[in-house]
Amino acid sequence: MTDRQQQFASGKRVLDAVDGDAGAKVIDALADVSPELAHQVVAWAFGEMYARPTLEPRERQLVTLGILTALGGCAPQLDVHVNASLNVGLTPQEITEAMLHASVYCGFPRALNATFAAKKVFAERGLLPIMPSTRTVDFNGS
Repeated sequence: MTDRQQQFASGKRVLDAVDGDAGAKVIDALADVSPELAHQVVAWAFGEMYARPTLEPRERQLVTLGILTALGGCAPQLDVHVNASLNVGLTPQEITEAMLHASVYCGFPRALNATFAAKKVFAERGLLPIMPSTRTVDFNGS
């Protein structure tokens, strides 16, 4: 097996663990238009970046959700990454909270669009309605 094939195989294991079928569909959809982009997504994004040890998969997905929310126009990618976030153990409440938090920095229109993309995934997975979190944070140290 060549280094390139090993990188792809390593990334594919991570992609499958994080994104499941949704990630495979993205890679398959690129096969006839840009197989090299598909290779780079698998080998580099998942084989190199997602596999790094410093952040846990949950943390990586929160970062990804925040960035996709801030970018706007990323509904197809949010579909994949909301599913991935659920796959790695984030709750619907944590996902929507990340998007709510992003609204402070990127605005309500982008946060609304991201939240509606998440709602579509939650509906497909039978996770609606989302119950509000009852956890509170004490920043006063008491």
